[in-house]
Amino acid sequence: MNASSLVDKNLVLLGLSESELEELAISLGQPAFRGRQIYDWLYKKGVKEIDSITVLPKTWRAYLQQRGAKVGRLKEVRRLVALDQTTKLLLGTEDGENIETVGIPTEHRLTVCISSQIGCSMGCRFCATGKGGLQRSLTTNEIVDQLISVREAMDRRPSHVVFMGMGEPLLNFEAVLSAIRCFNNDLGISQRRITVSTVGIPHALPGLAKLALQHLGRVQFTLAVSLHAPNQELREVLIPTAKSYPIHSLLQDCRHYFSITGRRISFEYILLGELNDRLEHAEQLADLVGGFQSHVNLIAYNPIQEEQFQRPTLRTIRRFQHVLERRGVAVSFRPSRGLDQSAACGQLRRQYANT
Repeated sequence: MNASSLVDKNLVLLGLSESELEELAISLGQPAFRGRQIYDWLYKKGVKEIDSITVLPKTWRAYLQQRGAKVGRLKEVRRLVALDQTTKLLLGTEDGENIETVGIPTEHRLTVCISSQIGCSMGCRFCATGKGGLQRSLTTNEIVDQLISVREAMDRRPSHVVFMGMGEPLLNFEAVLSAIRCFNNDLGISQRRITVSTVGIPHALPGLAKLALQHLGRVQFTLAVSLHAPNQELREVLIPTAKSYPIHSLLQDCRHYFSITGRRISFEYILLGELNDRLEHAEQLADLVGGFQSHVNLIAYNPIQEEQFQRPTLRTIRRFQHVLERRGVAVSFRPSRGLDQSAACGQLRRQYANT
């Protein structure tokens, strides 16, 4: 990193490692420990402005700001807290856009649902995010900030991260991998507690595996592939991009990913009442993933205004799950959280935009 030139180009501090911050300090004529001080204030104290890092000399703080350096935090625009304490934040960016992130608490863990883009280009019919299209991808600091903002809002240290918010992570994998490195090394979240969810980008998974090895040294995060249908015909109805990426090609790429990383694949399956939740669909899904090093996560549909899909009954979900278990498929049902406060991904952002 050429730190001094980065300052000239409006350097964002959040997302930089301890060694990078030390290098920055040295390049600007300061001792290395100044970089370590910035590091502590970024990741432990959650500072929002350079001038608030009072441990630094006032003259150097002023110098950094004059040269265009900034922390890179986002502004909380709105907060919704559900009855189960699930907390959804709407965060504002410098260019006037908004990002959703969600803190999902249980007694022993706090999971942060992270967005990787503003909007989404994939157009999945059951998802509110894609209804407004894609504005842009997020930068590393905008991704990292979501975790810190949830930590502050809920006054609790996050334990898990899922890239299941707005956007398609594989269309922004450089920033996503950089953020994973930061979550792991700088914010103390093990890779094994991080999940990256994708609806599938043609031939991207093997490349992701190789790049992750380069960026992270080893690949231990979980890859979650959004299937949502047990056959190509139904998948095309739900996910328009599936027309150019047949389901069997997707599974072939998943096997290639597994051969590179040794990590089993998690398959996400949103159950839509009377559409993809029948017993015949469960049998087809078992045929599709049978013999695969995988795990299936069943998710009940969260209704959005733009679509008339139905939420399945609990009895239907359990019957579907039983078929998979009987067929030897590792499966779990993930209950929805925050249903009383715009649970579906992208809803809060769209509601705010319409006010």
